[in-house]
Amino acid sequence: MSEFYDALEIRDPAEREAAQFAALPAQVAHAQAGTPAFAELLAGIDAAAVTDRAALARLPVIRKGELLERQKAQRAQDAFGGFAAIGWRGQGPGRGALRVFQSPGPIYEPEGAGRDYWRMARAIFAAGFRAGDLIHNSFSYHLTPAGSMMETGAHALGCAVFAGGVGNTELQLQAMTELRPHGYIGTPGFLKILIEKAAETGADIGSLTKALVSGEAFPPSLRDWLAERGVQGHQCYATADLGLIAYETAAREGLVLDEGVIVEIVRPGTGDPVPDGEVGEVVVTTLNPDYPLIRFGTGDLSAILPGPCPSGRTAPRIRGWLGRADQTTKVRGMFVHPSQVAEVLRRHRVDGLGRARLVVEGEMSDDRMTLQVECAQAPEGLAARLADTVREVTKLRAVIVLATPDSLPNDGRVIEDRRSYR
Repeated sequence: MSEFYDALEIRDPAEREAAQFAALPAQVAHAQAGTPAFAELLAGIDAAAVTDRAALARLPVIRKGELLERQKAQRAQDAFGGFAAIGWRGQGPGRGALRVFQSPGPIYEPEGAGRDYWRMARAIFAAGFRAGDLIHNSFSYHLTPAGSMMETGAHALGCAVFAGGVGNTELQLQAMTELRPHGYIGTPGFLKILIEKAAETGADIGSLTKALVSGEAFPPSLRDWLAERGVQGHQCYATADLGLIAYETAAREGLVLDEGVIVEIVRPGTGDPVPDGEVGEVVVTTLNPDYPLIRFGTGDLSAILPGPCPSGRTAPRIRGWLGRADQTTKVRGMFVHPSQVAEVLRRHRVDGLGRARLVVEGEMSDDRMTLQVECAQAPEGLAARLADTVREVTKLRAVIVLATPDSLPNDGRVIEDRRSYR
């Protein structure tokens, strides 16, 4: 079993499907009974009848925007908008939350007390990490859950973790040279920056031979660039709401679905499953009892790959991240929503702004945001104030370009992603 995290990864596909759908009715019933949101959204649904994919496909898709709106409406009573079965005293239907995180929106996510709550150990194992390794974790440890997601998975695997967090390149390089970690976990863009800085300064980070990356696209060109410098990088696909969804193996042929989720690919804007191979939105049902999201639309595009993974794992595979089903995009590991652009404009409504478009450009290790805003007569210092507001709302920097009225296209697009992922 040394090649696999556990026996679940190599069970017969029919056995996996039967086991997941045998567990699904109880999960649906638990969501109905334990969370106010699903009590309403799944009212009248016979949970005992949700025993196959056809029955699951008849349930409504819950998208991030709806989750956000419910959270906003219930902030004082339930920070999770009625979707979580855990909370804390005075918040939500029960207790048991270990940590609470905030993603852009803002959307709040709970972390329960279960071992490897986000199920990341499986992806970390597939990336080559083993018990006793020291992992340099450069995901954020504050506000967003990525740092904790990876750390709890690493601990479940038996690894030690250096809590690097984001930024502070020089200090992180110093830690790498002195602690000699076996591998890195973080965004691929920051890993590239660290390696380039090490080459520039002569820092010895040769102990770093493997990496699990996420939060950004990981094109083959960057994967090969890392390999040329002695680092074998693998990627995983996870969200703050769902935890691990899929992970890359040594076969490097798509991403294998996690054992704790049921994944559908649906036609964007609907809940209708598409045939295998067709690109559509990734919709996930998690078997996590603490946060029992049923048919949660990720907004991400992907497709099911044919056949089993050459690594021997038998779960279905997806092609990986192929873009967004809506205009929400990911910049430097953070989601940016159209609603955030609207919030920037709302805060500056006294300045007489017109249309706005947020343009994302550059390489994955050097994402750049430009906010184009129509304005008839710009008050002094408007661009600087807008830049500050964008930073406050999105946690990211943007260049501001003031445009003449009616100069931006009247096509309803708020976020334009011009990056190439080839």
